[in-house]
Amino acid sequence: MLTKSKKVEIVKNLKEKLLNSQGIFVTTFNGFTVAESNEIRRLIRERGGEFRVVKNSLIKIASQQTPVQILNEYIEGPTALIIAYQDPVELAKVLNNFIKAHSSLKLKGFVIEGKGFKAEAMEDLVKLPPKHILIAQMLGTLQTPIANFIGVLSNIIKNFLYVLKAIEDKKSKSK
Repeated sequence: MLTKSKKVEIVKNLKEKLLNSQGIFVTTFNGFTVAESNEIRRLIRERGGEFRVVKNSLIKIASQQTPVQILNEYIEGPTALIIAYQDPVELAKVLNNFIKAHSSLKLKGFVIEGKGFKAEAMEDLVKLPPKHILIAQMLGTLQTPIANFIGVLSNIIKNFLYVLKAIEDKKSKSK
């Protein structure tokens, strides 16, 4: 049994992790083997995340008055949190593949940037490209009108120079 001081330490540590996270996935596990546990922990750690099994009451206390408090809606039964410290989409893809291969782990819901999503939204999330590609696509979209405007301006100058060259050629031929 955990002592009160140990519980306070766990809550403080977990709250800090929740505040520093990019996304949190709430899962439940029934019949989860040690090998499966070790495998998912390794896969998540490689993607900049953490797999934590914590008592539900401590999760609820740690998430109070934080942007991720909405995750309490998914806390019921045996619960494991998967905390994404980097790109949550990349971690979601790994988690989704693992869940498809291992029926003992199930997703209840997830929170990204303070917004809660039901487990069904995972399919849409894993279809997203990585964050750096989304940023590049957005920058390309923003850059296009400016590049087109610069192209139009340069064509005006080129056409003006062509007219001057034609006038010069015409005058040199007439001499």
